[in-house]
Amino acid sequence: MNNPQNRPLQTDFNTVFGNDLDYPRLGNVTFRRGTLTPNQEALFAEHWPRLGAELADARLDIDAWFGRRGAKTIVEIGSGTGTSTAAMAPLEADTNIIAVELYKPGLAKLLGAVVRGEIPNIRMVRGDGMEVLMRMIAPESLDGIRVFFPDPWPKARHHKRRIIQSGPLNLFASRLKKGGVLHVATDHAEYAEWINELTDVEPALEFKGWPWPECPQLTDRQVITKFEGKGLDKDHVISEYLWEKK
Repeated sequence: MNNPQNRPLQTDFNTVFGNDLDYPRLGNVTFRRGTLTPNQEALFAEHWPRLGAELADARLDIDAWFGRRGAKTIVEIGSGTGTSTAAMAPLEADTNIIAVELYKPGLAKLLGAVVRGEIPNIRMVRGDGMEVLMRMIAPESLDGIRVFFPDPWPKARHHKRRIIQSGPLNLFASRLKKGGVLHVATDHAEYAEWINELTDVEPALEFKGWPWPECPQLTDRQVITKFEGKGLDKDHVISEYLWEKK
């Protein structure tokens, strides 16, 4: 299936970048289904045109979208219901936050929090995070990328679907400015072991470990997200990772 611009729905990253790195193999990227309440539908109709965007083959004009020039910009891949996104944004008011998520009800919850809380520095994109970075974000334009509690795809046959692989790390690095920060968190022990094997795989990223007191962006999420809370309830360990773009 092609999109209106006659571009494949999923980028062939190995061909585009001319490498043999590992990228998530998801098949056709599809929007996760979900039903909105009438109130959420009304909220979307009124506020999404200003605060949200759909995956497209056009670079975002971030300054115009946020109505300010030169502010730091962070993209959060897989924002879920946006609990931590909405909680962190007021603590970093000088930073533009772009939350990327496929699940429309999750975006609706975040949109509601943004509107009710009058949070001025959050915008949202509905689409696959890899495609949004590839198509809508200019190279070396971001101050940060966040991937909090990505799907661990625990079954061995699904490991190829994980977002933290050599290919995505390379793409993340390409979109970060020099000195930009990649922040990843997981509460899945086996996924943490997987990430531990990849900390030094991308030559453009310097692994800083955790914690990193001199990190130029907020790393203390301040609130317990829904997924993190479930992990803590089960006595899971939260593993966090920070890299800096060289």
